[in-house]
Amino acid sequence: MTHTSRRNVLAVLAASAATVPLGGTAAASPSRTTAPTASPVAPLAAQATSAAARSSVTLPPLNPAYFSGLTLASSLTANVLPGTPARTEVTSGGRRVALLTHGARTVLLPGPERTFTENKKPFVDDFTRTLPDTSLPVGDRAYWGTSPGGGSWSTLGPVDSDYSVVPGTGIISLTTDYASRHASLRDGEITDVDVRSVARFDKVPAGDACSYALTFGYQNTHNNYRARLSFTTSGAVQLRVEKEVDDAVTQLAPSVALASGVPAGTDWTIRVRREGTRIRAKAWPSAGTEPSAWSFDVTDATFGKGRVGLRALANRGCANLPVALHVSRFQVDAANWAEPPAVTHSDWVRVLPEPFDGVWTPELEGVVRGWSGSTVPDVLAHAAMFLAGAPPVVAGSGPAEGRQVMGEAGYGYLDPRGYRYEGADFHEYMNTGWTFPDGAHTGPSSKQGGNLDCSGYTRMVYGYHMGVPMAAGQDSSGTRLPRRSRDMADHSPGVRVARTDGTKPPAADQLQPGDLVLFNADSGDDNEVATTDHVGIYLGEDTVGGRRFLSSRKTVNGPTMSDLGGNSLLDGTGTYARTLHTVHRI
Repeated sequence: MTHTSRRNVLAVLAASAATVPLGGTAAASPSRTTAPTASPVAPLAAQATSAAARSSVTLPPLNPAYFSGLTLASSLTANVLPGTPARTEVTSGGRRVALLTHGARTVLLPGPERTFTENKKPFVDDFTRTLPDTSLPVGDRAYWGTSPGGGSWSTLGPVDSDYSVVPGTGIISLTTDYASRHASLRDGEITDVDVRSVARFDKVPAGDACSYALTFGYQNTHNNYRARLSFTTSGAVQLRVEKEVDDAVTQLAPSVALASGVPAGTDWTIRVRREGTRIRAKAWPSAGTEPSAWSFDVTDATFGKGRVGLRALANRGCANLPVALHVSRFQVDAANWAEPPAVTHSDWVRVLPEPFDGVWTPELEGVVRGWSGSTVPDVLAHAAMFLAGAPPVVAGSGPAEGRQVMGEAGYGYLDPRGYRYEGADFHEYMNTGWTFPDGAHTGPSSKQGGNLDCSGYTRMVYGYHMGVPMAAGQDSSGTRLPRRSRDMADHSPGVRVARTDGTKPPAADQLQPGDLVLFNADSGDDNEVATTDHVGIYLGEDTVGGRRFLSSRKTVNGPTMSDLGGNSLLDGTGTYARTLHTVHRI
């Protein structure tokens, strides 16, 4: 296939007013499958703090008054602004209608105000990895590693070696009685959630019971909610819903007996659904059918946002230690953040056929007039169409006919330690090969369908969808988008807006939506001033004034504007605020 023209496959979204939902229970991309649940998972209710409960792009209703305000004067005025790079501002009656950068193809225009927002991404961790990596120094070993899309695991207990992962199983070893082991995901912003886990003990306990719990609203080991299964010495199984406040445990309702004579090695599933102050829980043998009714339906408002995770405990007096809990699945079907990030502005980013040479012409004026007030999807709309829950879009014609060209994307497939491989370019997302303008051909990858790494995501948006020429690999011509972020920093088409001086991140005073932001973020790679290892697309300021960008990330498994593995912000002391290296305008 050869890239020959600009694609407009998002024309169906070019309505005068629209909310484009990108969330809900995520549909699996071509490279990722999720085992079917026993019963449908209904979407969680919208949060009071967010107009949209899932990832979305929202436009307010547009009416004739809005468009009459866009009427342009018969003659537009073009003035060169001070600063570097040079920019030309085009106005109509004193109102800006376009901002063009000399040497760049991207144009910033005012349009209908939009809100971009994103919420927690559903995920499944089925522990397909081997940890800890004993080849690493003890202090560098990850004992449960990172869940595929759910963030990093934090494990707390008497000793780190009580936690390990073999392919298909996360293991918690109970080696001392009455010592809790806690494994939680480092996302303390979760409020409403529908979560389940599947686990089994390798022994029927002797002397006293053992238990495993699904924790939520988790603040720390002394303060949390939990739905707890107790396995007694007779093989009986009981379910409790509890809260622990400063080490004091309260049952939210009387315990429920679920089974008797249960042998060791029997998988049990616990499911919790929390919405506001309402907490529902149930548990069942995993080989059986999920009960339609909830065992518990209670209310409590002690803890708001918090982590989700697991707890294992051998009661004091358990006589046949060690006992091991084998966890085969941890699954979040739906979740809300307490305050989902949102970016609201009226900036739209369009792309010219050729770089602006600084000369304002009648032809260029015609292009700008055609763009005025348009809701045809732009760079930012295309970029948002790969966030969590974005619906699949299949090309109806052109070189990619019949291929999925938009929809929720992953980052890459997993290596043996559970980390995601880089290497998913735009055409690999589409599961096809690609012939580039210089004749170079790159084949498809059977493992990377539906995935985009950070530079592949950038190339998908700017290259495939917006028509900027691309190179198969390295390219120093300045006319084609290179394959890797380290080459994009120096050789992308367009102009440099800002670069680090080697001692601190650039101020990037002229940063505008659509700019490429490139980072030297991977301390495990190298620390050369001239090296970048991550790239994103600047989105704009969020509701608290933070400068937020979109990029495809390993830790969240795909494109995001908010990743707890390192927040997508250019301000503060986070990873990306500290390591911003280059700002480039296509």
